[in-house]
Amino acid sequence: MVNIEIKKGVYFVGVKDPKRKLFDSLIPLPKGTTYNSYLVKGKDKTALVDTVNPGFENQLIDHIAAVTEVGKIDYLIMNHAEPDHAGAIPFIMKSSKATLITTEKGADMAKKYHGVSEKRIKVVKNKDKISLGGKTLEFIEAPWLHWPETMFTYLIEDKVLFSCDFFGSHTAVGFFAEDAKDLISDAKRYFGEIMMPFRIMGAKALEKIEGLDIQMIAPSHGPIYKDPGKIIKLYKEWTSAKTKKKVIVVYATMWNSTEKMVQSMIDTLVKEKIEVCSYNIANSDIGDIAEDLVDSRGIVLGSPTVLGSIHPIALHALNLVKALRPPAKYAAFLNSYGWGPSTKVVADALSNTQIEIVGVVEANWVPKKEDLLKIRKLGKSLAQKIKE
Repeated sequence: MVNIEIKKGVYFVGVKDPKRKLFDSLIPLPKGTTYNSYLVKGKDKTALVDTVNPGFENQLIDHIAAVTEVGKIDYLIMNHAEPDHAGAIPFIMKSSKATLITTEKGADMAKKYHGVSEKRIKVVKNKDKISLGGKTLEFIEAPWLHWPETMFTYLIEDKVLFSCDFFGSHTAVGFFAEDAKDLISDAKRYFGEIMMPFRIMGAKALEKIEGLDIQMIAPSHGPIYKDPGKIIKLYKEWTSAKTKKKVIVVYATMWNSTEKMVQSMIDTLVKEKIEVCSYNIANSDIGDIAEDLVDSRGIVLGSPTVLGSIHPIALHALNLVKALRPPAKYAAFLNSYGWGPSTKVVADALSNTQIEIVGVVEANWVPKKEDLLKIRKLGKSLAQKIKE
């Protein structure tokens, strides 16, 4: 891939990275990712919207050079300062006389993080515009999606929204949305991993772009949407915290006591006609868990007690729930133990969230008949809450 003209005078000059397997030392990338950079050529000026991840500068330069000389870039638009988008900023600034365009908070990051001289930075505010000659860029502040300096760039004449991380997906499969078979799942997974903690700011951003005639969304990761209505509709659902009659069950088990408890809970919920998705954390992708957290109304955590606490990988899952702040309303905890239960760990962790702990079942060593009866009773209570 060298470059692709997505609109007249608008080129994709970014890079696909199908071999990358982990993002932020946390997020698995089973399909790799892309670093989308876009070149916009007007009659008078040329702008580059975002760059690429460190290490891919040469590919970016090659892709730009197929359209124009790098030295002829007049504006470098920094929608977001994170290195996967901004890593090549020092390279572009050194290779051209470009002015960096960013928000006020972005300017501070550009100076401190990317070493850009203050003299070469132009700060823009919401609705500010820059003309390239027949092509006009309008800037829309979108703070905390997912850093404080983030903005969108809207190309007025061609009706293209360069949305940075918003509407993105971590996949190197497909170039346009129609080329990527599982894109909705990939987009939902990405939303759960990146945008879910910022739902309120996401809803505000959707309000800001409500009146725009958007005929194409060009995000900074994943395929481009030539028909953006569907993904906008889904983002409205996801940012509104709309949930289903659905429970996500995540658990760790050592000698199958916890797993037996979990299976009893799953059987009960299924009989109560609740949608259930279940993950043994030891062999599950946390991206899949994040995806199902987007619209689950309930969470069931299962864990044995290990060294006075819940199992370390269950603790990781619990911390993930706290960090991602899913819209779930209810939770239950299933705990198998030898010397002592670890319920307090979960109660303390969820105490500052909006999640109500419906109940807890603790089983000493292996679950007995009376323990399984308690689980079934708890499952029915949880199902009733979910249905309400």
